[in-house]
Amino acid sequence: MLTTFALTVTMLVLFYLAVSVKVVRQGYQYTIERFGRFTEVARPGLNFYPAFFYAVGRRINMMEQVVDIPGQEIITKDNAMVSVDGVVFFQVLDAAKAAYEVSELYVAIMQLATTNLRTVMGSMDLDETLSKRDEINARLLSVVDHATNAWGIKITRVELKDIRPPADIVNAMGRQMKAEREKRALILESEGLRASEILKAEGQKQSQILEAEGRREAAFRDAEAREREAEAEAKATQMVSEAIASGNAQAINYFVAQKYVEAVSQFATSPNAKTILFPVEATQLIGTLGGIGALAKDALGGETPPAPPAPPRRGPFGQASSGQGSSGSGSSGSGQG
Repeated sequence: MLTTFALTVTMLVLFYLAVSVKVVRQGYQYTIERFGRFTEVARPGLNFYPAFFYAVGRRINMMEQVVDIPGQEIITKDNAMVSVDGVVFFQVLDAAKAAYEVSELYVAIMQLATTNLRTVMGSMDLDETLSKRDEINARLLSVVDHATNAWGIKITRVELKDIRPPADIVNAMGRQMKAEREKRALILESEGLRASEILKAEGQKQSQILEAEGRREAAFRDAEAREREAEAEAKATQMVSEAIASGNAQAINYFVAQKYVEAVSQFATSPNAKTILFPVEATQLIGTLGGIGALAKDALGGETPPAPPAPPRRGPFGQASSGQGSSGSGSSGSGQG
């Protein structure tokens, strides 16, 4: 009987010790209550708290956790309806505050994030809500983290998963984007045409400048050639004048005959000249041709060939004019002499 009682007491003691030992897993913290009053926090590992006097109040997850923000309809500042959902990442830093400062921590965080999301996005235009997600996330993070600081938790991140405008607004945005791209395409095309016209004008300008420079150079060359020709003509005239001054009359005959031959050659090369009529006065130049022959004879050292007789000039009554005939003979004689 005594043995049975001792065995019973031993088993009760072992059971009491087993119940009094608390094993806390890594990543968790337990709140310990003594007769319903919080006393301390049990850390991960083996902890001993006498049973019936101490009890575990709350098992708090100390790892980073995530709470979904359910999809909701939000009216923006410009009265556009958008559907928004997101997530909130948080971590418990103080297990006692998280257990006893707020009831239903997850629901409280979700409701707090939802209401502040409506407040933040309701103060922005639709374009801002679509293009400034980082700003929305930062504002939500600041507001929610400040509100939950008393709960012993830290809001690490707030992210918007999706923003869905209505279908008609999406279609309008698509048309706006298409119009904007067409506008940019037209602007780029006009800028290309302008650049092309500018380059073309620059090319024409350079071409005209080069052409003008070419004409100027050609004019300079022509003027120089005429100057050289005039100098040669002046020199030839001076030599003829000196020859005449020295008493050699054959030089003037050669000079006049050369001009006469050039004039006759121009008549012969004219495309409209079929028949050439020489005036009677032109026969007086035959003596000049004789002078040319005399010059050639003197140059070769031979005798002067006789000049052909000039044809007599007819008067108005068909009779030969003695004055003109004598003039022609005088010219021939002078050419021979």
